[in-house]
Amino acid sequence: MRFLYNFTLYLAEFILKLIALFNPKIKLFVSGRTTVFDTLSKNIKSSDKTIWFHAASLGEYEQGLPVMEKIKSEFPSHKIILTFFSPSGFEVRKNNTVADITVYLPLDTKKNAKRFIALTHPEMVFFIKYEFWINYLAVLKMNNTPTYLISGIFRENQLFFKWYGEFYRKALNTFTYFFVQNEKSKELVQQLEKTNVIVSGDTRFDRVVAILEKNNTLDFIAQFKNNTTTIVIGSSWPKDEELLVNYINTTNQKIKFIIAPHNIKPEQIAQLKNGLSKKTVLFSEMEGKTLADYDVFIIDTIGILTKIYSYANIAYVGGGFGNPGVHNILEPATFGVPIVIGSNYSHFAEATTLVDLGGCISISNLVELETTFDNLITNSNSQKEKGLICSDFVFTNKGATNTIMEHILKGTN
Repeated sequence: MRFLYNFTLYLAEFILKLIALFNPKIKLFVSGRTTVFDTLSKNIKSSDKTIWFHAASLGEYEQGLPVMEKIKSEFPSHKIILTFFSPSGFEVRKNNTVADITVYLPLDTKKNAKRFIALTHPEMVFFIKYEFWINYLAVLKMNNTPTYLISGIFRENQLFFKWYGEFYRKALNTFTYFFVQNEKSKELVQQLEKTNVIVSGDTRFDRVVAILEKNNTLDFIAQFKNNTTTIVIGSSWPKDEELLVNYINTTNQKIKFIIAPHNIKPEQIAQLKNGLSKKTVLFSEMEGKTLADYDVFIIDTIGILTKIYSYANIAYVGGGFGNPGVHNILEPATFGVPIVIGSNYSHFAEATTLVDLGGCISISNLVELETTFDNLITNSNSQKEKGLICSDFVFTNKGATNTIMEHILKGTN
């Protein structure tokens, strides 16, 4: 099985290099890994103390950030190494301030794993949520390196729980401790006769609560809003926008819309703007304009959506009409905003819970979207009640970071 695993990785490496000639994202995936070992060699000395965090992509980075910040505070003499698997995480957060060194994770070949860990020689390692790379875990196990899974999620359909999954089950022996999000995950880990597991919860709640302590002011958004009821549409995809554009164009409600699409390619932004009949302004074209005069504000940039949610009276979070499903609803929730999403959310525990609680409303078509928006706009009591459900949900579930840190610090003393 190990031979097959390693052969598949080398084959994938070869195929990815070919695909990179034609696919910009895969090109970043491949080219970004060509300088990793040079970067590590130049920035890490053999005498350095290091701690390594690995995030698959942007969502896992945000999830692990509260723990990274605490670790950095508790171990100030250590260098923090952060790796990403996906370009969508690395390219957005490569200039973060929490890590001393941020690089792509080289593919999980035996040679790469040995070289990477020899260069970084971490004293502790944290994998965020998932991604279990067999060769990296084998080297860490051989080195007796304390290794933790934080905000872990386990599901019955994973290979660990299949009759043929012994090869993958052995990899879990690497972990010093599993900090999982829910009881079901804990039960599944315990089925593998492991007792080093605790339900710590999801560190994303700590992450979004911390947002409230920051300055979320955006003067240009305040100027656009102009004390008018505003719907903020975050991380929208074309399937979301088909319904939303129809509603925006036909509604008679006195209301403003801010749209922050998931994809900000110029051609897609142009298509979105051209489909709108209301007076629309782009972020990239707002200089010199009186923003209060516009009905729709399209945010064709990244990095400010979280702050924009603080101006929302109602939030629509996109992704719920495609795969893998709805995007992060916790950011608008922490501001006490009622949330509307599409119908594909069942794989996201926080969305499922908030729909059941009534703070989040799932819609399946244009009629449901129109009815939901109109009811929230005209019924301020319902708007406030649903927003309160959302903020209460976030604050009730915070604290995972402290639980994790208590165990880790206890183990290092």
